[in-house]
Amino acid sequence: MSNLSGLEAELLAAVGDAVDLATLDEIRVAALGKKGRITELMKTLGGMAPDERKAFGAAVNQVKDRIAEALTARKSILEDAALEARLGQERIDVTLPIAAQPAGRIHPVTQVTEECVEIFGAMGFALAEGPDIEDDSHNFTALNFPPGHPAREMHDTFFLPPRADGEKILLRTHTSPVQIRTMKGKQPPIRVIAPGRTYRCDSDQTHTPMFHQIEALVIDKGIHMGHLKATIEHFAAAFFEVEAVKIRFRPSFFPFTEPSAEVDIGCARSKDSIRIGQGDDWLEIMGCGMVHPNVIRNCGLDPDEWQGFAFGMGLDRIAMLKYGIPDLRAFFESDLRWLRHYGFAALDLPTLGGGLSR
Repeated sequence: MSNLSGLEAELLAAVGDAVDLATLDEIRVAALGKKGRITELMKTLGGMAPDERKAFGAAVNQVKDRIAEALTARKSILEDAALEARLGQERIDVTLPIAAQPAGRIHPVTQVTEECVEIFGAMGFALAEGPDIEDDSHNFTALNFPPGHPAREMHDTFFLPPRADGEKILLRTHTSPVQIRTMKGKQPPIRVIAPGRTYRCDSDQTHTPMFHQIEALVIDKGIHMGHLKATIEHFAAAFFEVEAVKIRFRPSFFPFTEPSAEVDIGCARSKDSIRIGQGDDWLEIMGCGMVHPNVIRNCGLDPDEWQGFAFGMGLDRIAMLKYGIPDLRAFFESDLRWLRHYGFAALDLPTLGGGLSR
């Protein structure tokens, strides 16, 4: 028992002299760990007589409890001291100015593109892309443009030096070649949107040589104009963030759709603004139609089995309409003041649940 008292005194002294938490933990392991000195004493109980084992075991447990209490108390003291030392070293200068806010803004075209992707994505459309530099076949021929069509002439199209085989190369005049590439590379049913840059020889307040379009394509069995109208109505209401939008179809002509139509939406015009979803006036926003059987046939599909619709609009134009931007040319002038006024917060991503244009 005297050896036990001496061991207790030795361990308590070591605990009291511990200067940091690491040293204290080493003492704990040396005393109470699996191979600690107290634990080794407990292992000797098996070789003792019953009466001796009972007395010695009780004494060892009492020493063990007092060592554990001493360790806990010393740990609390050392933790408080460590915290005080840390607080003394770590200081905050509250007189410093706050961090500068991010100066970057999301361009309205990027914002509107993301809004469209969010809306069509919720409707089950996938995203499709294609090259800006196209060949004559994808840009015109496969889309049912006849030879001599005005869109093929130099005053509309930026032509590049032809290929070695003589095929014409150009900057795509619309995103419709993506529809051709999608139909050739994927089996129906197809439901895609294709946003991207397009190029034409034109420049004024509402036209620029490079602008942005988005097109939608659906190819499936039993598709009709009712599906087209419902899709456009849903998109327009979601994009302009109104409950409902009046839609008017006017007969038109596009080589790649038949029948074809221009789409107007109901609006109210005042001197300085246009309000979508109210009033008795009309505003054109896109062209659309049922995919021409020749286009379906040119992509290796049977138009008697597969039907579809397509529509396309200018992203720059609908951005101007939604956010009241008067001049298209300002989109491309890299004026930081303009971007700060019309731009969007970099981390404020558009969502249907949270609002597209927060």
